[in-house]
Amino acid sequence: MVGANVKAETLSLMERRAAMEADMNAIIDALSRPGGPGISGNLLDSQGFPRPDIDIPTVRAQRHRLAGASASHGVSSQYSPVEEDPIVRIPFAIIDEIVDDSPAAEDGLQLGDEIVKFGSVEIGDGLQAKLVSEAQSNQGRTVPLIIIRHGSVMNLNVIPRQWRGRGLLGCHFRIL
Repeated sequence: MVGANVKAETLSLMERRAAMEADMNAIIDALSRPGGPGISGNLLDSQGFPRPDIDIPTVRAQRHRLAGASASHGVSSQYSPVEEDPIVRIPFAIIDEIVDDSPAAEDGLQLGDEIVKFGSVEIGDGLQAKLVSEAQSNQGRTVPLIIIRHGSVMNLNVIPRQWRGRGLLGCHFRIL
């Protein structure tokens, strides 16, 4: 008798898992449609205003459902919609110069943006060299940034690239 209960319970759990995975995939597909914000993309435009092309409350609700399903069931995947905690994150640099028409300006960076994470670079030693290396090794590729702008944590992307001016970004990071 005990074996039958275990088998029935196992089958039930497998069905629940399949339904949950289907639900998670549907959420990921909905968020990742062309023009959509994705599972971790920015909900703000380059000037820090809510994007008018998406339904932000719906996106946040879908991301919350996805994060809850992932966390409560131990799902580990390449999709990680976990929100950054501004209390834990400490800025290590501030943008104190941006050249007009530079990649940094075109990609939405602004004077005074505090850098919390630039690609894989976070607070620590040798930051200037690490920032240069990160930009050079990702030339032509998207580099995710976590910044604090006017007290709000934001996710941005920049693409280090050749342009008419110096460097690959056209901005200066002052290490804090």
